[in-house]
Amino acid sequence: MTEPQTPHRLGLVVGGSLTGGLEVRLDEVAVEEVKVGRLVAIDGTRLCFFGTITDVTLRSTDPRLAAAPPSDDEPLLRAALLGTAAYATVKVAPSLVWDRTAESELAPARTVPPHFAQVREANDDDVARVFGQEDAAHFYIGTPLELESRLCLDLPRFAQRSNGVFGRSGTGKTFLTRLLLIGLLQKGGAVNLVFDMHNEYGWEGTSEGPAGKVKGLKQLFASKVAVFTVDQESAVRRGVSVDEVVRIGWDEIEPQDIELLQETLNLTEAGVGAVYAMARQRGPRWLSDFLAAEAPGERADLTTALGEHEATIAALYRRLGRLRDFHFLAEGRSDALQRLLNALEGGRHVVLEFGRYSNNLTAYLLVANFLTRRVHQRWVRRTEEALGDRAQEPPQLVITLEEAHRFLSPAIAPRTIFGTIAREMRKYHATLLVIDQRPSGIDDEVLSQLGTKLCYRLDDDADIDAVLAGAAGRSDLKTVLANLDAKQQVLAFGDALPMPVVVRVREYGSPQSYQELGIESEEDHKARVQRDMERMFGAG
Repeated sequence: MTEPQTPHRLGLVVGGSLTGGLEVRLDEVAVEEVKVGRLVAIDGTRLCFFGTITDVTLRSTDPRLAAAPPSDDEPLLRAALLGTAAYATVKVAPSLVWDRTAESELAPARTVPPHFAQVREANDDDVARVFGQEDAAHFYIGTPLELESRLCLDLPRFAQRSNGVFGRSGTGKTFLTRLLLIGLLQKGGAVNLVFDMHNEYGWEGTSEGPAGKVKGLKQLFASKVAVFTVDQESAVRRGVSVDEVVRIGWDEIEPQDIELLQETLNLTEAGVGAVYAMARQRGPRWLSDFLAAEAPGERADLTTALGEHEATIAALYRRLGRLRDFHFLAEGRSDALQRLLNALEGGRHVVLEFGRYSNNLTAYLLVANFLTRRVHQRWVRRTEEALGDRAQEPPQLVITLEEAHRFLSPAIAPRTIFGTIAREMRKYHATLLVIDQRPSGIDDEVLSQLGTKLCYRLDDDADIDAVLAGAAGRSDLKTVLANLDAKQQVLAFGDALPMPVVVRVREYGSPQSYQELGIESEEDHKARVQRDMERMFGAG
């Protein structure tokens, strides 16, 4: 049995307010040991308040100290003044409260503790009470700042709405996303469709550690994960065993699939209008017939029929011609979509890798949009046909999307399937997990619909303002976000957490980290198989 933790006192409440935050005078800890983002508990007369340090301030009782501080030659005077005439305070934003005298539920803080209430660092019991303990619904994502307590995310609540992982390049978004996907996979909270733009989630991913590689979802959960690819040659070169190769028929592409490529293909509004007009006139073969008209004279009749300027059609032909470079586009119709739907509906998690197209934004946008629109159509139809019978409804689906601002910018989000999914919340059992380093490029309405946000350090003020728009205590959170370490620390807030919190993301990639995830090492797996064989057939 573990010994109960001795609370580490930090100081006393000496002022403040509920909206402006509590002022706490430090008395038993050096100011250099106290960091913004740290969780603290305040023991009032009857209530226990739980909150976060949002600022640190140096103060003095005599303004003359600032004008004439003691010199280096006066160490005794300095020591005498520190903690008396010169002292430090921290600002604490109280978030939650519970009754210390009875077993009560957590409640939002709507009052403040009395003067001189003792402030202490949060302990394991406090963290477990607030954030829950790891179980069938809660997944351990890391530890609070300056603590070793396990901090958990409520996965059912997480899966019910679209969510976002944000941060500048190199902060660790991919590692955190991989952990979130593993949590959803292990706890059964949802089935995942991951558009793996940079080939990081399927078989293996890259790491800055000595090994340079970490295991992907397929290596860890072979029977539960299917890896699809649009580039079989790349998979073979990397030694990746894929379950399916995706081919998309030219005749399957619709104008909505092209419209999302307006920016990357530099299409004009007139060009997009011509695409829709061609589809209405020519039917499913509009694109293959258009690209087959290589001579200008062959496009003359089309120019006349559409009523478009000759230069518009010529430019559209050149720009759509870039699609010929995509080897995953083929004649006829493919059954790749049906195989993907079968996998998702059967409860298998699907990772779609892009191989050589990992840096080709046009290919990524085209494939992700093409598949998502059709998956969403299936989910809508199944939900409506179920007529409220939960047993017949499709499984909860989380669609993971990198470079999300490309799909959800203010100009196109109202017209894309991704914007529709974000706004629908859980109506049709499909949500988004968006990963991006430029949240300011995402439509404000979409950002407001994200239930939980996990934010690494952001440098651009526009990105910080976009992430925190509408959040309670926005100014305090902005201070916390600006003081995160460059890597591994994330500010998490929203539906899946009872209060905002700074999290030091758990390790991923070492043998110990796999073991903590409940995954057997190769040695343990071989030993278990050997024991099973000996039980069945006897020792050889």
